[in-house]
Amino acid sequence: MAATVAARLLGLLRQMVIGRLFGTTIAMDAFAAANIVTETLYLVVAGGALASAFIPVFTGLLTRGDRHGAWRLASQIANLIFLVVALFSVLTGLLAKPIVARLLAPSMSFEGQVLTVELLRTMLVATVVFSISGLLMGILNAQQHFLLPALAPILYNLGIIGGAVLLAPTLGIRGVALGVVVGAFLHLLVQLPGLRGRGASYHWGWGWSNPSVRQVARLMGPRVLGLAVTRVNFWVNTNLASAFGEGAVSALDYAMRVMLLPLGVAAQAVGIAAFPTFAELVARGETNEVQRTISSTLRGVWYLVLPAAVGLLVLRTQIIRLLFERGEFTAISTASVSWALAFYTIGLPGHAFLEILVRAFYAMHDTKTPVAIGSAAMALNVALSIGLSRLFLALGSSDVAHGGLALANSVATLIETAWLLVLLRRRLGGIQGRWLLTGVAKSSTAAGGMGAAIWIWLNRMTAHLPALWLAGGGIVVGTAAYLAIGAAMRSEELALLRRFLARVHGPASE
Repeated sequence: MAATVAARLLGLLRQMVIGRLFGTTIAMDAFAAANIVTETLYLVVAGGALASAFIPVFTGLLTRGDRHGAWRLASQIANLIFLVVALFSVLTGLLAKPIVARLLAPSMSFEGQVLTVELLRTMLVATVVFSISGLLMGILNAQQHFLLPALAPILYNLGIIGGAVLLAPTLGIRGVALGVVVGAFLHLLVQLPGLRGRGASYHWGWGWSNPSVRQVARLMGPRVLGLAVTRVNFWVNTNLASAFGEGAVSALDYAMRVMLLPLGVAAQAVGIAAFPTFAELVARGETNEVQRTISSTLRGVWYLVLPAAVGLLVLRTQIIRLLFERGEFTAISTASVSWALAFYTIGLPGHAFLEILVRAFYAMHDTKTPVAIGSAAMALNVALSIGLSRLFLALGSSDVAHGGLALANSVATLIETAWLLVLLRRRLGGIQGRWLLTGVAKSSTAAGGMGAAIWIWLNRMTAHLPALWLAGGGIVVGTAAYLAIGAAMRSEELALLRRFLARVHGPASE
């Protein structure tokens, strides 16, 4: 988690550097649009889809002591996934112009479309590299090794920052795209040492006759469909936002990435670490332990994410000013991004729970249920995106219409989360719901008090004070209020956090 925090902070620094250079200009719109295509290709074909199917099968082979079969599976999956991603990347590069002009951003200016196509073709190289790097992350995580996979995003962000600092002054946004490619190679190379001492061996072949490969394919099929359906939301948002004028696409991208910072630290890191444990407990048939582990994980994630959501919601303008408002990122950019961030933040707790709930289903070798629910949520998201953006447009102007797209995402995510939680409870015969709700209620009460404390702080301070003072002071006041209320309510998560910090500090002090 510490490495993940560092990676997320570097990702934030990356956005600050890029924001200073390009703000919410057409160049940034083009980069954000191209990134949606490459992320879609990676996540659907080789990223989350592969990991969710591969880890349970790979873990099962290791649990049964079949290390040769496990590494044979890993090698054959690597061969297949590299071939598939390379072919799709070449095809995408060849069809880049119609993809951008007809599907992704038809309302973007001709200049923006041409730039998007150029950036997309450059960044597709990174997608091919990630096809192997992503598999390595799954291999190492399945063996309870999390450090190097967590360090990989740090190197990736450093590559992009290097491209922005060293190349962008002469190449413009194209330098940032080259930095993405360099970062992808660093992402791969840093993980290779993790294979040493683990009995890793490489096997040629595609594994068509390997039952484990076929099992991964069966599990991966619904997940590919589910992720493809989920990514439709991003394509629809970009398509609609491109009609709202320059800066709308990049404003949504900035806001989403700010929202993803606490999500990555407090939920994705926990989900990645918990997934192999879920899979192992399911493989052993320990249902009671599965219930307990899922419930405690959800409580912990809620305890960490909810105050982040409240803080982002109340301090959103001050935080955006502090992080980005310099260079090409103007006060107008701040207003546009903070507007989108307000509506994205509403769905943050739902996104956090999804990181755990979806992995719980995958650990039970059920990839169909999350896909079915996700497909329904996607359809709802698309309908809400069209309806709410038009509503916001009717009530305001094109400067606020993109807020409807963010709100649609949050509403659909919260409904999807509630639906999966009910189904998981039925599947397991319970998830210690009363204990879970008790923790959620305590954290929610503390977060409410935190929000009130921050609001009072902002109203007592003059708006002309520096953003660092307003945002930093609000964070300190809010954190103190959250911890104090939690202590008064005897929050178990706070006690656990204290014990963890004491254990970490103990060896150092000795």
